[in-house]
Formats: sequence, C-alpha cells, structure tokens
Amino acid sequence: MAYFLGVDTGGTYTDAVILDEEASKVLGKAKSLTTRHDLAEGIGLAVDAALASAGIAPGEVSMVSLSTTLATNALVEGQGGRVALIFIGFDADDLGRSGLTEALKGDPVLQLAGGHSHAGTELAPLDLATLETQVAALGPEVMGFAVAARFATRNTDHEIAARDLIRRVTGRPVTCSHELSAKLNGPKRALTAVLNARLIGMIDRLVSACERHIASAGITAPLMVVRGDGALISAAQVRERPIETILSGPAASIVGARWLTQAQDALVSDIGGTTTDVALLRNGLPEIDPEGARVGGFRTMVEAVAMRTTGLGGDSEVHPITEGLQAGLRLGPRRLIPVSLLATTHGAMVHAALDRWLSTDTAGEFDGRFVIPMSTSTEGLTPREAAVLSRITQPMPQAQALSSRLEAAAMERLVARGLVMLSGVTPSDASHVLGRLDAWDATAAEKALRLLARRRGGSGDRIAADGATLAQAVIDQLTAQTVDCLLEAAFGEDGLPETAVTHPLARAALKGHKGVLDLRLSLSVPVIGLGASAPSYYGAVGDVLGCPMILPEHAGVANAIGAVVGQVSQKAQGIVTSPGEGRFVAHLPSGLSVFHDRDTALDALETALRAEAATRARAAGAEDLRVTAQRDIREAVVEGHPMFIEAAITVTASGRPRVAHGA
Repeated sequence: MAYFLGVDTGGTYTDAVILDEEASKVLGKAKSLTTRHDLAEGIGLAVDAALASAGIAPGEVSMVSLSTTLATNALVEGQGGRVALIFIGFDADDLGRSGLTEALKGDPVLQLAGGHSHAGTELAPLDLATLETQVAALGPEVMGFAVAARFATRNTDHEIAARDLIRRVTGRPVTCSHELSAKLNGPKRALTAVLNARLIGMIDRLVSACERHIASAGITAPLMVVRGDGALISAAQVRERPIETILSGPAASIVGARWLTQAQDALVSDIGGTTTDVALLRNGLPEIDPEGARVGGFRTMVEAVAMRTTGLGGDSEVHPITEGLQAGLRLGPRRLIPVSLLATTHGAMVHAALDRWLSTDTAGEFDGRFVIPMSTSTEGLTPREAAVLSRITQPMPQAQALSSRLEAAAMERLVARGLVMLSGVTPSDASHVLGRLDAWDATAAEKALRLLARRRGGSGDRIAADGATLAQAVIDQLTAQTVDCLLEAAFGEDGLPETAVTHPLARAALKGHKGVLDLRLSLSVPVIGLGASAPSYYGAVGDVLGCPMILPEHAGVANAIGAVVGQVSQKAQGIVTSPGEGRFVAHLPSGLSVFHDRDTALDALETALRAEAATRARAAGAEDLRVTAQRDIREAVVEGHPMFIEAAITVTASGRPRVAHGA
C-alpha cells in the first residue's frame, strides 16, 4: 500500500500527517515548531516524527502535499520584500484605486506610456529604452518586479515585452498581472501582481526547504501545494505564482474539516498562531469568493475560498489600552514570539531581563519586549535601518538594539520586512500562566504578565492587579474577539451589515437581555473549531454563541489532512469581442484572431482554452483529466433583434494528483 504525506507550515507550528492511499484513515501525525531561520529544520522534525508514528518507510510515500499560512500571515502583518511596479498606460489617479498605493508602501513605481484599448489594439508604443535605463538602476534596490499594463488581459504584448527585458537586465523575478487574472480592472490586477512579487522569495524558501528534506529523507514522491481555493498545484507553478497560496492553509483546513466531521452546514473557525480564519460549509462544500480573496485589508484577484481572515491567534500581540479612564486590552493583528517560547531557547537572557525590569517601579516603554534576528541581508535598507539590524546579532531586549528613540521607526520597518521578529506577551503566555498550556517556560510567562500588569491607564491605576488577573483578561479578550469574528461571518452570510455586530442591540441580545424586551442572539449552525489551541479556547466561544461546538479528534492537524485530500484544478479564460458588424475577435492565448462568424469565433476560442487548461493542469501535476467549458454570452436586443456584445468562456481542467508509481 502507498501513503500520502501532508505538511502544513504555519506561523508557530509545522504539522505533518500520514494518510493511507484511499485517504480514509490517519495513520500518524506530529507537530514541530516552525523554524523561521531554516524552514527545513521544522519541516524535517515534523515529517520524520509523523513517519515514525505511522510506522512506514519514506519510500512508501507516493505523494507529498504542502499547505501554508505564511503568505496569508505576511499580508495580514504587512510583511514582504521591497518591489518595484512597472505601470504601463495608466495615469497617476489609477495608483489611488483598489488600495494600490497602500499596498506599495512607498516602494518605487515606474509609469510608462503604452497599453492597449478594450479591443486589444495598441494605444501607444512601449518605451523600452526608458524601461531598460530605469530598471537597471532599480534592480539592486528591490527583490522583484510587478508589471501591469492597461487592458493586458485583452493584449499581453506590452507586459511580456517588459517582463523579458527586466529579466534580461536585472535577473530579478517578474510578475505580470495577466498571469494572475483574466479579469478587467487594471489597478486591482496591479495590486495582485505587487503582492505576488513580494511573496516570491518567502514561498520559494518554503518550497525549497520542503523539497530539501523530503529528498534527504528518501521520499521520491512529487510535491504538490494547496491553492487558496483548496485545489492542488505543482511546486514549480507555485514558485511563479505564490499569491495563489494566500488562504492556502485556511482552504486546506476547510477541506480537512469536511473530511474529519462529514458536516454539511457549519461555520469553520481555524485559530492559528497569527490568524483566525472563518468560512461557511454549505451542503458540505465551501463557497468560493467571486470577488477574489481579501486578506490584510486588500481585495486581490486570486480565486479562493470565501474566507474571513482576522489577525487574531494564540501568538497575537497583547496591546494594553491605556488611553481614557477605563483600561482594556486589544489583541493582534501582529504576531509575536511568545516570551515563554523564547525562554525555552534563550532562558538566561530572557529571565535576566525580566528580573531586571521587575526590580524597579519605573516602567520602560520596551519592557518585556525582545527582538530576534531573522536575516542579516541589508539589501534595500536605509543606513539607519542597516545600523539597527547590524546590532541585532542574537535575541536581545528591544531597548538594547536602539541607540535613540528615533530608531524605533526603523525597527518597525525591519519587522515589516521580515528581517526581525518581536517577542512579547501573547495569549499563549496567558494560557501558560493559567495552566492551560505547559509546552514552554511558564515561569517566564508569569514574569512577563506580571510586568505588563503594572502598566497604568489614564486613571493612574494599574491595568490589572497581578499577572494571573491579566492572564484571564487576555483569554476573555480572545474569546470576545473570536465571537466577533464568527458573528461578522454570520451577519455577512445572511446579508446583514457586518458592522452591526458592535451595535448595542446586538451586544445586549448576545448577553440574553430580558426586560420589557426579550433579546437573544445565537448561531443556528454548529461551529467546527480547528487548530492546536481550539480545545483550550473554543468551549467558551460556544457558550457565548449558544451553539454546538465541534472539536474533532485531529483538529490540530486539519490543515495537513486537507493538503492531501484535494484535487488538481486549473482554469483558462478568454473573451470574444465585436468591434464592428460582421467582425468577431477571439482573444486567444496566442494572440488576437478575427472571424466573420460568431459561432466560429467562440468555437476557436473554446478549443484553444481547452488545450491551454489541459496543459496547465498537467503541468500542475494532474492526471485523468476532466475538462468542462462554460460560455457567458452577453447580447442586447435592438429593435427586436439580438445584437452581440461580448462573450466570455471559462474552461476548467481537473483531475487527481499524479502520484509516484511503485512507491
């Protein structure tokens, strides 16, 4: 018998699971801490332990599939490499649309004349000479390029020409917007291309780490990766389009939840170290978001499971609210390394710093905070950022890395670039103080919570009497924010404004107000709680929402399970337009082709798209293909006669993943 290996790399843990060939039984599973400095280390520990747990040899594995939350987490936390956008045929106002300016975060933009019309004809020549001069200067300053041209989905020539020139001159990775979506809306395609370019280095490191370990372990099976819609693609393809892995982990968790519970209708809530991901199972299937995945405040053009992702997890940053007379807490959206976890590897340094801070009544701004180096690369950094990074040669108190208050902003930018991580108080630390977890250094957690409890609010009082009181307040806040996540999803599904969750009437109904009014608010479907910490936190969530809480046996590795029970699926899309009477233009993958008959144009386009979708699916690792086509013909009636406007054809090729024969 052959076996499937599923791997999920999250912000805190890397999971591995072994299923039998029929994907009907979990034979072994394991967890390991995600090792950011070398992802292969954490992957290796989890994979080796899962193989040992299942009692099988590496050579018996016939397929490996990887899901990850790293791309999702990076966008939620605003991380990623510095990139340049080549913006062809657009004006300055287009930069302000679809959140493109916010996504660029000050990264360079080169605007050039060019682009095409709605019909695919050239509006202006592309200035390749200027492009070559500019990108040669930008190359050393960025990690990659994003290219977006006006109406590139109608004619790809300018994007392809720019891509080829940039690769030749700089050798940097290049993302073209037409490669990610066939839809209109240039600024939104540009946004998606920018985010993809940011993620290329991160996802390449992850895939390489996984390939490196499975090869050294003696596994010869092909490596697949979960897309955001739950389908699988080959490792080679995901290196070019890492943006497709946003919501990969959550999508895998939905597939895993369905497999584990056989539930038909439920809200699935997956809590990880960084995010909480909520989606609806309806009739046993997740819904696909027709508008594209929305992550970290950005609406992309990536087809993905309709998922609400919130920066709330077991390792979310705990923010004391000290403004105003009433002190409080807020969690996330940034992930920190829990102090209790850092103390397991750097205990002497962590405890010495905590004891020093606790020995004085004067609270420093960075007390209880530590910095950990993730990379020494100074590429694209300002002199101040490079100077700060050069001091962080090993984990240390944050204040020790700063020579002045002016460098705090530089530190934040290093964190956003993923070059440095912060450590501080998180819900995981609070759980250690309350005895809910015992995996790491509970003593360090207790000291850190006691230190944070001494912070004072606007009234001058401490935010909590002691560390234990603060720990319970942190868990209560996690419960409250999780309830809000689930209610927002429920309100959205029912067509109600999600902002109504905070309305006083909704709050009163949630608490079961009974007076002259009898107000109640609860969910009519169960919640499936996933994630390693779900059993610790989600019981209280179910109590508040008045609904059944399903916590399946393998909830902690649902993502890894979902990674190996999916199908490979690829789409190819194209349109037929009519610029004049008796002329029909098919926008083929190879270019424009003019026909004098509507149906001939449609048939030619469908034939080309069928070949394109099948080629993509085989490249993605599929076999035994099933190809389907859908036509959307738009016509208007003029003086009682139909007039052709435009037609769109979508072809989908899907099949089971190719496995290693003879495994």
